[in-house]
Amino acid sequence: MAPAYDAILIVSFGGPEGPDEVLPFLENVLRGKPVPRERMLEVAEHYQHFGGVSPINEQNRQLIAALQAELDEHGPHLPIYWGNRNWHPLLPETLAEMGRDGVKHALAFFTSSFSSYSGCRQYRENIAAAQAEVGPTAPQVDKLRVFYNHPGFIEPMVESLAACVAKIPADRRAAAKVLFTAHSIPMSMAENCRYEVQLAEACRLVAEGAGLAPAQWELVYQSRSGSPHVPWLEPDVCDRINALHAAGELRDLVLVPIGFISDHMEVLFDLDTEARELCDELGVPMQRAATVGVHPRFIQMIRELIVERIDASPDRPALGSLGASHDVCPANCCLYSPQRPASGG
Repeated sequence: MAPAYDAILIVSFGGPEGPDEVLPFLENVLRGKPVPRERMLEVAEHYQHFGGVSPINEQNRQLIAALQAELDEHGPHLPIYWGNRNWHPLLPETLAEMGRDGVKHALAFFTSSFSSYSGCRQYRENIAAAQAEVGPTAPQVDKLRVFYNHPGFIEPMVESLAACVAKIPADRRAAAKVLFTAHSIPMSMAENCRYEVQLAEACRLVAEGAGLAPAQWELVYQSRSGSPHVPWLEPDVCDRINALHAAGELRDLVLVPIGFISDHMEVLFDLDTEARELCDELGVPMQRAATVGVHPRFIQMIRELIVERIDASPDRPALGSLGASHDVCPANCCLYSPQRPASGG
């Protein structure tokens, strides 16, 4: 018997909304992490390049408005709350508000398509810490499953990639290169989660859906931080662009930020600014595919995940061979520590 739910909680990363908020926000993000201050100040300049405003909060507001309209029209008729890890509205603030409103049991949608410590387990830890801070009035929170292979995520990405490929002259399309990008994570984090496996599957599904040949596409990474002595997932997107160009294999390029559901700072700076400037220098025509954002099929997917969980439905759509992800994470799922078990979730 599925539990009764009385609210939806959108859980996200958060971002500054003015120049004075950039450093306090980044200090929250990097607290306890071995990231040199010089790197933090470098990232701060990325935000200041856009007026000190991250687009992620406004994009979450748009997502919430679109989802609320979807729920109002089709049900279930549940209120939506929003809490962030690193900036206002912070999760303790939101859970306290939910408690005051009498919410007892919420379903959480994390704005991350893939399993990893930072994209899933850490958010669950953030919720647990917020519940402890708020006390007995804090609601219980269950997360929805990751959706990297759900038709409602894959189909809009196929549409976006196909639209970019269609802009390439017909006689050059077969030789065009497509680089799918995702946020790099430390190897020590990647070894105990299914991040790389899920990314590879999502890329394959989107590439095949858009009619690409296997040799046309690759998965690369972006936005790494931390000590340069700590290994992270590679290759970096700009490094790979340079290598392909040096090998004479790059005439047209499409970048597909499959690791992101909206056009937030990493997309705007690392791809739309740095990668585009590099391509301009190399004389390579570059296009960047849109993220799912508030695509109607993606918003419909969120509602479908909510209904699926409320109804305890055995019908759990998932494309490809990996099947639908679990609803309840195992105890060792996506662990990230110096003492890691050999297997992960």
